[in-house]
Amino acid sequence: MTKTLIAASLLALALPLTAMAGPIESACLKSDRKVANRALCGCIQQVADMTLKGGDQRQAAKFFRDPDQAQKVRMSKSDRDNAFWARYKNFGETAAAYCAG
Repeated sequence: MTKTLIAASLLALALPLTAMAGPIESACLKSDRKVANRALCGCIQQVADMTLKGGDQRQAAKFFRDPDQAQKVRMSKSDRDNAFWARYKNFGETAAAYCAG
């Protein structure tokens, strides 16, 4: 009985976490990249949570579906795009170092 109660409690705690994947993790898991898995995509989302605000995360998540959009933002002359790109580049470098396996 005690083991069942503990298992049920742990499951109840874990369900909201898996149901609340962030935009980067969701996009990563939906991508066609062969290395995409829950552990890697979750790690990348953790880095996104540390380095990007919500709007930046949503914009970056779009790059998984349309990589050409990233190139357009990178080449943009807009101050807003340039500021985003600096934050995105920091995110990418941090994720590469933090999530390297």
